[in-house]
Amino acid sequence: MQAGGGNEAIRYEADEPCPPLIALSVGLQGVLLALAPLVLIVAITAKAGGQDDSYLTWAVFAALIIAGVLTALQATRFWRLGAGHILIMGTTPNFVAVSVLALEGGGPSLLATLIVVGSLFYLALAIWLPLLRRIITPVVSGTVLMVLAVTILPIALDRVQEVPADVPGATGPTVAIVTLAIATAMALRASGGWRLWSPLIGIGVGTVVAALFGAYDPQPLLDASWAGIPGGSEFPGLDVTPGAEFWALLPVFVVIILVGGVKNIGDSVAMQGASRRRPRVTDFRLVQGSLNTNGLGIFFSGLAGTPPTSVFSSTSVSLASLTGVASRNVGYVIGAAFVVLALFPKLPALILTIPSPVMGAFLLTAIALLFLGGVRTVAQGGLDAQKMLVVGIAFSLGAGMETQTIFQDLIGGTWGKLLDNGLLIGALAAVVMTLFLDLTNPRKGGRLQTKLHAASLPEVDGLVRGVAGRLGWNEASTERMSAAAEETLISLIPEDEEVEAEDAPRLIITARPEGGAVELEFLAVFDEENIEDRLAYLEEEAEALEEGAISLRLLRHYASSVHHQKYYGLDVVTVQVKGSR
Repeated sequence: MQAGGGNEAIRYEADEPCPPLIALSVGLQGVLLALAPLVLIVAITAKAGGQDDSYLTWAVFAALIIAGVLTALQATRFWRLGAGHILIMGTTPNFVAVSVLALEGGGPSLLATLIVVGSLFYLALAIWLPLLRRIITPVVSGTVLMVLAVTILPIALDRVQEVPADVPGATGPTVAIVTLAIATAMALRASGGWRLWSPLIGIGVGTVVAALFGAYDPQPLLDASWAGIPGGSEFPGLDVTPGAEFWALLPVFVVIILVGGVKNIGDSVAMQGASRRRPRVTDFRLVQGSLNTNGLGIFFSGLAGTPPTSVFSSTSVSLASLTGVASRNVGYVIGAAFVVLALFPKLPALILTIPSPVMGAFLLTAIALLFLGGVRTVAQGGLDAQKMLVVGIAFSLGAGMETQTIFQDLIGGTWGKLLDNGLLIGALAAVVMTLFLDLTNPRKGGRLQTKLHAASLPEVDGLVRGVAGRLGWNEASTERMSAAAEETLISLIPEDEEVEAEDAPRLIITARPEGGAVELEFLAVFDEENIEDRLAYLEEEAEALEEGAISLRLLRHYASSVHHQKYYGLDVVTVQVKGSR
């Protein structure tokens, strides 16, 4: 009845302030995790797309500013924006291939136009999330995170081998092993402040070892200017009369953006779990806030003509897990640091001098934690034989396709390269199988539209008894489902509001048979408190029971599982009742 993902190692939860020095140190570690990939992805995209240093300078500057502002926004909750947690923003590798095609086909203006239009589809995903709740499930989100971990693993391993040609052949693996050993040992056994500093200590020791082998190059730091802002002439503008290249690439952009949206849902869900000491259910309003902010990041990236900015999948969960600090103050520090780095190029140049094997070892730790975050997300919704098969097939297809060129050999072109993307194939497989399971459920259920009011009890009772009758359930099972439906309705009704039936919020109840059970889904506008969390902590409440607590205890007795998802403007309570004939 509750989501997994909490752990006692978290010293500061998202809503808890932490000392400024701790927030600063953990924020610096987050910057170390995110800065190099952010700058490198922009540089790779610009160079592969045939752009000059002027565009590259502007793109890096704009990407850092956008990432900084939106990382800080993710840490807060402003209207329907922000995840309320540490979610580090930056340019992600998902868009590299198609961004290069756009730069080659029409330059920065074509790229900017495609990103702006694509961002509208991403923002629509956040709005439609309640309608997609039965498709984008914890199984789908968690599987995408697991596939993502596998697909970016080669990036970390490749970085281990990136050393100057004139150093000994074992330099890369040796530096990586030392970095990984120091950081992991301290993360496992150190306590207090030492555990917070374990990643930085590992990076420092690894950098020293790399320098001893002659694999440290300070030249980028020496060449960088101390401060500066790129001239406005580099701003690419939008192509208001898009041509054939735009319409050819737009479907590819939209597909990648939507797949990235599914991945970002998993990121937000995983971060909520990793930020808590004790398990609590996912607040999907925060997921929607995160998606809205991601959509703004993509939109502003388009206006600036830089590759799309979204959430870094591995860094946020890894940072909280490694340091035990999930306070949103860290998000503010990271956001401010990105903005400062954009204005003072010498500072990011210092971080970029960290040897590749050191960063590769650090990425290996982040990837491991990302994979475990996916496993935790998958387990959140419960696993039966069908869900395990979905996870297994989708993961196998995603991991396997990442190393193949099947579609490129069959159809070639842009779509061939796109369909050989393991993350895309894994996500599509999970979505298609989940949709198939939902569409092929037995149609012996029912649906009722009524009011969230005690006067609706006879209608609700009639619905569930009709479903039980069509399934041939015995009297005991029928009474148990009827009682569960009644207690769910009573628990949903706000205790401090007395309204007439005709003025009560609208309530939609759907009954779906699943195996030997029936899933009752209640959709209504509700208050801030989550029923599932109230059930989870019911044992800790006072012995003197209020009327609402009595309903919750009865509901827990009658139902085999209860899940509550909160969205903006909509609450969904799913109650499963097992029956027999």
